[in-house]
Amino acid sequence: MPLLPVSPADVDDLRAFLVEADLTLAGLDDPAVRLWIERDAAGTIVGSTGFELSVDGAHALLRSVAVARSQRTAGAGTRLAVHALTAAASAGATRAWLFSRRSGPFWQTLGFSPADRDALAAALAGTHQLRLFAATGQLAREVAWSRPLDSATATTPTPTVSPASAPTTTKPPESADSAPGPGHRPRSGPRLLPKEPCDA
Repeated sequence: MPLLPVSPADVDDLRAFLVEADLTLAGLDDPAVRLWIERDAAGTIVGSTGFELSVDGAHALLRSVAVARSQRTAGAGTRLAVHALTAAASAGATRAWLFSRRSGPFWQTLGFSPADRDALAAALAGTHQLRLFAATGQLAREVAWSRPLDSATATTPTPTVSPASAPTTTKPPESADSAPGPGHRPRSGPRLLPKEPCDA
């Protein structure tokens, strides 16, 4: 199934998909937020990925990476994440960032390592996700990850930290999982993924 850029006609379907995955909804209809979806033969969204760039274009914030439960096969999350990394590098970004409280080991397989949350916030302050997290207080609960990004490393990631050395956090209470306020809805049913993709 090919990954296709999100068009205005796709936004409502993507919003419903990300609500079920419990991922951020802010900025889905902004053309500056680069998003792709994958649909099955019936036309249902079964995967999504994307990123937002910093004002200077040097930093990319990965977001909206989700895989439908029915499509979780070995490598599905990796393929979606690598697509966003490659596109961000092609757009000129030299560093990729993301938030993940639970899927650090997955992101480490793609070359990410723990990063300073304040550095992420400073580099990507203008993005929809950062503005939402700062406004709702969710930023203080997030765990930041980062990796260098260039056209060579985007498609051939190498882990920089072993999974055993990943920061450990306890799962936050249900109410701490969601950013209250506009652009984000609390979880109301089973998730598609545990917040980020995991190829388990």
